[in-house]
Amino acid sequence: MRVAGARAVIPKILIVDDVRMNVELLDHALRAEGFLTFAACNGASALAMSRKEKPDLILLDIVMPGESGFEVCSRLKSDAATADIPVIFLSALDDVQNKVKGLEIGGADYISKPVDGQELLARVRVHLRIAANNRAIAREQQSRLEELRDAQQAILVRPEDFPEACFAVVYKQLEGAGGDFYDVVAVDSERFGYFVADVSGHGSSAAFLTAAVKALLRQYTGPLYSPADTMRGVDAVMRQMLGPEQYLTACYAHLNRRSRKLSVVSAGHPPLIVVSAAGETQVLELDSSPLGMFSAVVLQHREISVKPGDRFFLYTDGVTETSPGAGRATGLERLIQACVKHRGKRLRESISEIACEVGAASWGIGDDWLLLGAEVPC
Repeated sequence: MRVAGARAVIPKILIVDDVRMNVELLDHALRAEGFLTFAACNGASALAMSRKEKPDLILLDIVMPGESGFEVCSRLKSDAATADIPVIFLSALDDVQNKVKGLEIGGADYISKPVDGQELLARVRVHLRIAANNRAIAREQQSRLEELRDAQQAILVRPEDFPEACFAVVYKQLEGAGGDFYDVVAVDSERFGYFVADVSGHGSSAAFLTAAVKALLRQYTGPLYSPADTMRGVDAVMRQMLGPEQYLTACYAHLNRRSRKLSVVSAGHPPLIVVSAAGETQVLELDSSPLGMFSAVVLQHREISVKPGDRFFLYTDGVTETSPGAGRATGLERLIQACVKHRGKRLRESISEIACEVGAASWGIGDDWLLLGAEVPC
């Protein structure tokens, strides 16, 4: 719950249901425990009241005239002003399919009707505490990131310091502090994450943001987070930090060595390239939006099977920019050919050869240059 000075503000709960009796029952149960409540009888009024009143939690019926509760929740989550308000669905639709749908579109919980008063109060209190903790964590994280404002560049992990990750990288900055960034993280002994991003702009401002992204990546990487969750976590905080016209594109590749699965999530970034040991190629081009640009990021996810000796390459658009007027398609084709051509060499040597071959056409034309390659070990 919110705090004003040393005095806690009473949580406000919006009840959305088209049946008056349902509203009255919920209102009575909540007000008896000290909560403030207000009600809406349809989706349109619920959306308007949510933006105006900023409730701490919303109890949302699913079957209503006009927009369904699912549609209302989707619109709430796509609006920056209401996206963080926890939504608990209340519905007689108690089948697993509807429950899963409600949670997947952003609902925090799902209570089947008829509602038990004690269960309702318990769940409401739990989600209000979770929301309060999340806000506190976000404030703390924001404070920590602000301490990095004077940093000109994040510390980049080196292949020789992290040999178990089996990666190599070439990174050339246009200025002393650039906007391109990479990181490699160990989720556990069998799963590794490879992240490449391009922050709009150059100089100290972009460098500070790369340091922030590194901190966030560590924050949102682990068993609790899927690759898409990791990207959403980065996006959620970066939206609060980025200035006007600022954004970042990113690609996150998550390699599970045990299952031999490579999961890729892109946010407006150039496509990841996979080259098999035999020289076959896959270009994973995913239609998605950059991080930090919109109130709700649109991500695309792809999972493929890989084998020992396969390699995958992440890079920024400076790599595929060749010459004015040539187009990025030409640069992408040049990069793919170089990756295939040098696949028989050791990874570090291969990356260096690719960089020399492709970089001759793209270095120094107005952007940072970053190419990271990783190999699936035996």
